[in-house]
Amino acid sequence: MSTPTVLVRPARPGDAAAVRRVVVAAFEDHGEDVAVMVEALEAAGHRRASLVAEVDGEVVGHVQLSHSWLDARQRLVDVLVLSPLGVLPAHQAAGIGTRLLAAAVEAARDSGAPAVFLEGSPDYYGARGWQRGSALGFERPSVRIPDPAFQVVTFDAREEWMTGRLIYCDPFWALDCVGLRDPLLATLEEKLARH
Repeated sequence: MSTPTVLVRPARPGDAAAVRRVVVAAFEDHGEDVAVMVEALEAAGHRRASLVAEVDGEVVGHVQLSHSWLDARQRLVDVLVLSPLGVLPAHQAAGIGTRLLAAAVEAARDSGAPAVFLEGSPDYYGARGWQRGSALGFERPSVRIPDPAFQVVTFDAREEWMTGRLIYCDPFWALDCVGLRDPLLATLEEKLARH
């Protein structure tokens, strides 16, 4: 059996329905909320890059970069946030998420941003070059984000004075898409804190 060819490319306007389908399926119980966030970030003008992964002409994965700020002592610094990253369940564990993640990091680097941030598993993202933000002097935008899950990749444009709190753009707050809200996730937070 041959391995399917994966094409990672910029999303096009005609991909909107396929992107929504990927996001809803990938995020299961929270899929609709995440899809609304994706659309709200675009509508508010904060989306900076949207990439899709295709297998045999079908969109099976998506990643997005959005504009936010770092509240550094000297001044606000424009940075990027990677959210969401999703792959259709039938195509997960095949390296598609890793390919999308690498393409998003390259797009962020090419944009001239000093850093790109995300909330996610330190095991998954750490193995792919991401670091705990607090280790580099960055502060979480909310205490609902476990410290180990607040991760960053920095680029050559970053200067030493660029530290401080990440400030998400409005749609993240307006849609309550910041950190862990569900009390049942407390055990996950405890597990992450031990890393």
